[in-house]
This record gives sequence, structure tokens and C-alpha cells, in this order.
Amino acid sequence: YRYGEVFFFVFLFLLPSRVMLLRATRRASMRGFFSRGLAVSAAQAATGTGGRRKMSALELISKRRRGERITMVTAYDYPSALHCDLAGIDVVLVGDSCGMVELGYENTQPVTMDEMLHHAKAVCRGAKHPLVVADLPFGTYEISSEQAQEAAYRFVKEAGADCVKMEGGRIRAKTAKKVVDGGVAVMGHIGLTPQHISVLGGFRAQGRTAKKARELLDDALALEDAGCFAIVIECVPPQVGKAITEALEIPTIGIGAGPGTTGQVLVYHDMLGMTTHPHYKAFTPKFCKKFADLGESIREGLESFKHEVESGGFPSLEQHSPYKMTKSEEDLFMKMLATDADERRLIHDSKAKKLKETDEYDVLNLYGGGYVTPDKSQEE
Repeated sequence: YRYGEVFFFVFLFLLPSRVMLLRATRRASMRGFFSRGLAVSAAQAATGTGGRRKMSALELISKRRRGERITMVTAYDYPSALHCDLAGIDVVLVGDSCGMVELGYENTQPVTMDEMLHHAKAVCRGAKHPLVVADLPFGTYEISSEQAQEAAYRFVKEAGADCVKMEGGRIRAKTAKKVVDGGVAVMGHIGLTPQHISVLGGFRAQGRTAKKARELLDDALALEDAGCFAIVIECVPPQVGKAITEALEIPTIGIGAGPGTTGQVLVYHDMLGMTTHPHYKAFTPKFCKKFADLGESIREGLESFKHEVESGGFPSLEQHSPYKMTKSEEDLFMKMLATDADERRLIHDSKAKKLKETDEYDVLNLYGGGYVTPDKSQEE
């Protein structure tokens, strides 16, 4: 009886531990199952992106209905897309503004389809979880709906983009419907439409009169009816952005449109203050907030690199020269160099003489018609 009583109490004591062990084993097994199903890599597990669902156009609409805010960042390359992914950004837009930010154009009109495809491919390789939207560049969708379909298909098939964005309101509704009916999701864009600056008279705010504001609302409704899953509203008064958002069932993404839109979008370089070049500053919009000042840090880093290289501080033998040679191999190498040292010296002197003569032509600017005073390093 006593042994039975002891066994009973031991069983009661160990039972919770046994149950907890079984539950832990089951949870671990389920995690392994889902990890295999979602193809979670070690990098994804380490960065916390493992198991995250890929954002979709339908999920964005669901977020709008749940009253959740949407984040969108305009990015143009693999590193920036990867950073957006790790930060949990909902949407990455491969904008044709890359023409101004990355390529140095004065506006977005010169950007070609091939340039956009190049950037879109890089972004898609980095943004695995955000919805990737590609801008249809100027001149690739205005001629006909069929032209727009072809451009949209190229983004999806060649670059791996999830959907496309096109500028324009009611005038583009038919084109948007054609692309959507063809199987590619479309994001609309109203307000300031940068591709149309020659018509708008420059980068000007839109919807500042009651009539213009009402026209923008009608544009948004037409795009929603055409099947667009979201609409970007750019550079309008906050009252207009809010009114359009309240009139629609699909999300609105504001950029200079006030806080009343479903979500917000900024350019990666703008929001992080990455560039300090005058050309860049001339196009930084007033509505942009800098969440970091990386441009100044980048400049300081590059200047430090230049200084240390020129002064001989980098690289150092101790810290930045990790690849070693044994003493015996070093001695053998020195002997091998000594066998033809005289011959190599003659060849070196001959090349140096030719280069010096070339330098003299450049210094005297014989082909340009003017004389340039040589610096002391070139005088002997």
C-alpha cells in the first residue's frame, strides 16, 4: 500500500513536467514544419523576417478596412530594398523618380523602360516581403491600353514586380481597367503627377481651389471603379487628401497630402538625408521629413577615407593586412625577384620615360591651345 501511495504521488509530481515536455516538442515540430513550408533561411530567422507573409494588394485593402496605417517607401536598388524589408515596410515603390535621385536627370520624363526594369529587378531581389510596385515610365502607357498592358507584363515577367503604378485620373481609368483585366494589379496616382510637368507648368501643388479639388475626387472615384487597389495622392491640401480618402473604399497613400490618408510614402534618400549634393537639395520637397542625416555621415566617412589613404594611415600592416606569408616562402619570393631584377628595372625605366613625355603634353595642353602651369610634383 505504501509503495502504491508513493508511486501515485510521484506520478502526480511528474505529470505536469511530462505534459509541458510534450507540448514543447509539439511546438518545436510545428515550427519546423512551418519553417520548411515557408522556406525560412538562417538569415531570415536571424533578422526576424522568417515566417512573415508576403504583402499583397488585397491585404492592403484589408488593412484600410481595419483602420490600420500603411507604410510605403520609394527605393531603387537592392540594399535600400533589403533595409525596407527588414524594417517591415508594407510597400516598396520602384519610382521613376530614380531618374532624378539616382541618374541625375532634371525630371522624370527621360527615364526609359530599360532603366526602370534594371532598378525593379534589383529591388525585387531585396524586398521579399513588401509589395513591390513599379512605376510605368513616361511614354510607355499613354498611347494605348495595349501599350500599357505590354509594359505592365514586362515588369511582372522580367523584373518580378507585383503590380504597377500609373499617373493620371479619369483620363487613365480605361487604361487602368485594361491592365487590371489583363491580370496585373494597378495603383493609381493623382494630384501632382511629375511626368506631366510640361502641362502642369512645373512641380506645383494641386487641388487648391474647390473646383480642382472636386476634379481630383472624381479622378479618384474613376480609378477605384476601374479596379485600382490603391491611389497615391501627391501635393494637395490636407482637407483634399482627407476627403478623397473618406470617399474611397481602397487605400490612399499620401505624399505631401496631409495626415488624413490611409498611408504615407517618402523617398528612401529623402527621408534618410542621404545626399548633400546641390542638385539633390534643389529637388528635396518641402513636405519631406528627414528621419536621419546619413548624407553628412557618408560625406565625413568618404573624407576620412581619402585623408587616411593619402597620408598612408590606411591600410595598416597590423589591422588591415590579414593575409600572411611564411618566412621561408618570403625568402624564396625575394630570391625569385632578384633573378630578373635588372631586366625589370630597364623595362620600368622605359615605361616611366614614355609616361613622363605624355604628362608633359598634358601639362602644356598642346592640343588645347593654352598653357597650364605645372605643379611642383611634375617639375624636375
